Amino acid sequence: MPVFESNFLPTIPFRNGHFNTMYRPLFMKDKAVYQRKRIKTWDHDFFDLDFSCVGSETLALLIHGLEGSSESRYMASHTNYLNSKGIDTVCFNLRGCSGEDNLLLSTYHSGKTEDVDFVVKYLLKNYSYKNIIIVGFSLGGNLTLKYLGEQGEALSPVVKGGIASSVPIDIASAELEMDKLKNKLYMEMFFKTMKNKILEKAHKFPEYQLDKDKLFKATKFRHLEHLYSVPVFGFDSPEDYWEKASSKPYLSKIIRPTLLINAKDDTFLSRQCFPFEEAENSEFFFFEETKFGGHVGFMTSFKPQENRWLEHRITRFIKENIGIDIA
Repeated sequence: MPVFESNFLPTIPFRNGHFNTMYRPLFMKDKAVYQRKRIKTWDHDFFDLDFSCVGSETLALLIHGLEGSSESRYMASHTNYLNSKGIDTVCFNLRGCSGEDNLLLSTYHSGKTEDVDFVVKYLLKNYSYKNIIIVGFSLGGNLTLKYLGEQGEALSPVVKGGIASSVPIDIASAELEMDKLKNKLYMEMFFKTMKNKILEKAHKFPEYQLDKDKLFKATKFRHLEHLYSVPVFGFDSPEDYWEKASSKPYLSKIIRPTLLINAKDDTFLSRQCFPFEEAENSEFFFFEETKFGGHVGFMTSFKPQENRWLEHRITRFIKENIGIDIA
């Protein structure tokens, strides 16, 4: 019954979920030095992969969250920490997130695991790592969990497991949480870049007939899904997208050691995103609920050197549960 009791206990200011969520992007100064590799896709597009290597036999594939990139503070922080523990990293910039627009009308979404599969197979074919671990955050965590569950027995033996953090594994109920007033500021931040990207796509692809008035008035994710995700990716409705993209139904199918860490005070998540039962009934899927941490926060104090709980927890799982020796 792999449900962990968490030892995460931050100092008092960081016991506020909003404070913990905002502290990392606003005040942490983490940056990483990458070597970029652009690879062509099967559908005439490209992925930008940002490597940071220390000569390891183990590679961590990091996948960012909604509107993130390899430059996101949590991606840079985990890159540097994993490197310090002797693990190579590669940050997978999802389509349209690397600083340059991708070539197609379609970009990415929470369940687009064919992109993850392509990148994993590229790494297996072109590099000689003995171990690959997939580490995803928020939307990237949903991709991680869904991919590992979908692959099941077909997963390469080189892929030893995964870790996911702050994941809306049940998209339908998580979107209802995001619609609430408590998340208004976050929604405005997401929509600022998402609306601009959709407008740019409409300009580049005239056949995509965007209702700009509805876009400007959109205040919920389901509004953008009606306008973009449903017609572009071929879903029947936002509800169809939520059902098909959510990773929760795939947790029971995971057969490599995989950890999900979600904070109880993460205002992005519904209670359906805390899969105690799935973990209790699985040999390979582990779940840890922290009382505090916010969304991809898990900051401990105002001292930067102490703000590595999540990074340390990830490496401890790699060592103790996946069974890979690290520094």
